[in-house]
Amino acid sequence: MSNYVFVIDTNKKPCNPVHPGTARNLLKSGKAAVFRRYPFTLILKNESIEPVREIQLKIDPGSKTTGITLVRNSNVVWGGELTHRGSAIKASLESRKSLRRGRRSRHTRYRQARYLNRSRREGWLGPSLQHRIETTVTWVNKLIKFAPITGISQELVRFDLQKIENPEISGTEYQQGELQGYEVREYLLEKWSRKCSYCDVKDIPLQIEHIVPKAKGGTNRILNLCLACEKCNFKKGTQDIEKFLAKKPEVLKRIKSQAKRPLKDAAAVNSTRWELLKRLKTTGLPVVTASGGKTKFNRCRLKLPKTHWIDAACVGDVETLKVLITKPLLIKATGHGTRQMCGTDKFGFPNRHRTNKQNHFRFQTGDIVKAVVTKGKKIGSYVGRIATRASGSFDISTSDDRIQGISHKYCKTIHRKDGYSYSI
Repeated sequence: MSNYVFVIDTNKKPCNPVHPGTARNLLKSGKAAVFRRYPFTLILKNESIEPVREIQLKIDPGSKTTGITLVRNSNVVWGGELTHRGSAIKASLESRKSLRRGRRSRHTRYRQARYLNRSRREGWLGPSLQHRIETTVTWVNKLIKFAPITGISQELVRFDLQKIENPEISGTEYQQGELQGYEVREYLLEKWSRKCSYCDVKDIPLQIEHIVPKAKGGTNRILNLCLACEKCNFKKGTQDIEKFLAKKPEVLKRIKSQAKRPLKDAAAVNSTRWELLKRLKTTGLPVVTASGGKTKFNRCRLKLPKTHWIDAACVGDVETLKVLITKPLLIKATGHGTRQMCGTDKFGFPNRHRTNKQNHFRFQTGDIVKAVVTKGKKIGSYVGRIATRASGSFDISTSDDRIQGISHKYCKTIHRKDGYSYSI
């Protein structure tokens, strides 16, 4: 089933989200009208007298995708997965850097060197990291406008590093809590890509393996742990890894290198978690935090599938959870275009000109439209994101294909460009 539908009253104050069937009845009876397509929101034509029920907003921040859910009385009524464009920002910055470096080395007019003239404010984050915070906060503020949210739960620590680095410490409840094993397992699953370190097999139960066997002085520190299937774990036994992989030097080199390599995605999340928490507190709502190990513990205990939005629903203290939806809203950050006036080829030479006019025939690249073509070779109905041209011949990108050469006369806007693309 799809997400519950947001409802706002005549004063644009949030009401209780309703079942999709109830939303259809409101539209058919003329008691409500469509206010926004993504996320789908209705506006009532008369004042609502129904008491508002409290909703908790839960967030599972990720380096590539952030899970967001709304939970009401242990029922998940709305879910979404927000895909960030941090890698695209990083690639654009690297492209700009290479182009500028090439220009500096050419025999053009002299430009005085500029260095040490830029200062960074305290707490500065790179553009790709700052983007993750901004997009997450943007969607938190959007949902606060459309739903009666009374609190926020955030997964603050992806991995509890103290539990990971000191699993042998005893004598305190913190190190020997029920969640300790889940912290280590979740970290290893992410670090070793959820597959056997020795044979690369996937989608089977994996066991924690000591690279240097404990029988030969190996420890439980995270640098000495990897994942192995039962067959490889039993076959290796207490052998030294050099002896076990004597005939596979490439695998041995990879395992030794990967064991010392930090978890890149975890580093990205850890570097932004406190700033995100600070920004969430500015909403004025109470914010509760929890670790990633507790999230996995809740999900495994409740026997729920591994997805970003399900993980978000399992953040914090969860006794019971009933998932009322099966199709979350998939949100992908696409940006607002570029101000670059001259397009370049892969060598940095200009090969095309870009106009600064973005609106053509009252449409803009990034708008989501519905086109009903009645004549020609492309007869049919299409819904998707458009790329506009001054000629009036647009391209429509649907969930399955890209249709070129659709006239603006057949297009009708259903959602204005807001820097995101959507699918269900």
